[in-house]
Amino acid sequence: MLKKMQRRFIAAAMAAFGTVMLVLVTVINVVNYCQTAARQDDLAENLLRHERRVLTDRRTPPPPLTDMPGGGPEAEFTTRFFVMRCGLDGEIEVVSKEHIASVDEETAKGYTAAVLEKGKEKGYYGDYRYHVSREEGGMSVLFLNASHDLQFMNTLLCVSLAIGSGSFLVVFLLVVFFSRYAVRPYAKNMEQQKRFITDASHELKTPITSIATSADIAAMEHEGDEWIANIQKQTMRLARLVNDLVALSRLDEETPFPEKCGFSLSDAAWEAAEPFAVLAKAEGKRYKQRIEEGLAMYGNRDSIQQMVSILLDNAIKYSGEGGEIRLDVYRRGRKMCIEVWNTCHLSDTSDLDRLFDRFYRLDESRSAHTGGTGIGLSMARAAAEAHGGRIDVRSAEGKSICFRVLFHCSEKIHRSF
Repeated sequence: MLKKMQRRFIAAAMAAFGTVMLVLVTVINVVNYCQTAARQDDLAENLLRHERRVLTDRRTPPPPLTDMPGGGPEAEFTTRFFVMRCGLDGEIEVVSKEHIASVDEETAKGYTAAVLEKGKEKGYYGDYRYHVSREEGGMSVLFLNASHDLQFMNTLLCVSLAIGSGSFLVVFLLVVFFSRYAVRPYAKNMEQQKRFITDASHELKTPITSIATSADIAAMEHEGDEWIANIQKQTMRLARLVNDLVALSRLDEETPFPEKCGFSLSDAAWEAAEPFAVLAKAEGKRYKQRIEEGLAMYGNRDSIQQMVSILLDNAIKYSGEGGEIRLDVYRRGRKMCIEVWNTCHLSDTSDLDRLFDRFYRLDESRSAHTGGTGIGLSMARAAAEAHGGRIDVRSAEGKSICFRVLFHCSEKIHRSF
């Protein structure tokens, strides 16, 4: 129980921290990408205006890039681009690549054809940021070399991911270390609760036994007295409740079954179900079972049989007059399944998971009539979880209810099974 709570605490803390780190890394890189792309687009527009002046007036020398808005004194040396002037049909008319030496004319034409085929005005193509400007009588396509900016974005992405991953690992180790202190008060509280249940059960057993003995003697002297019969009934119920509380407290321990062994699940299910088949028939209810042969598991046989008994007892009690009960024990892939199904009449099926809470009852009047203690299903869930399994419940429109227990097949089972 404590280890499970510690794992949940670690998982919750790391999920929160991981989400924050993921959002932080994403925001940093998205903002950097948007700012870089916006800066390159502004530069591309200024370069296009500059190139239009060059293409429209070839008689005068072209103005330097330093005179361009946002150019700067080093613009002639740091800005690498080429411009392709195309007609409306996409045919290239003018190639301007005075400001780049690494791209020949054929490569430039290939880039232009690929960009025009995309149909987008802005974007990245290889190491270039392109900008398509549609004008009267044609269009201009500018390719701005953005290799340094792209390299910086990739570096920032890798560094931020590395820092995020490293931070996640460090925080994980710290959370694992400090989680022991976080669950310590809960562990102390659980230990005190278990000690109280154990001490109280020992203190209660003596007066309960005394009351039961006195009631038996009184019943012999006053045969048929309904008050004495009620005392006997309630005494038995109280004794059963005390025993169930002690058993449930033991199931909540870290190692409820110090000694486990391989056993035949098929035989254990047969033995546990046999008295309930007779009981169902005696109450006029239909009982069916399908137990697959050769099933085996590793754990505590008595606990598994008690779990099956609890589920079958619950099914018989709440199946109603002329009801139907079915037990299925089978293997599905690498899992073994125990299903207990019965007909019933449920008015509300929205909160079935609460059936596993201690002392919770869907129908108080019905439960009082059946004489249950309200912790049987809690014990069934504790037994399933103690064996590494899980139990769930589902209902078909309130007309039937099915409890299903799933166990993983263990490799510790002896080959003899």
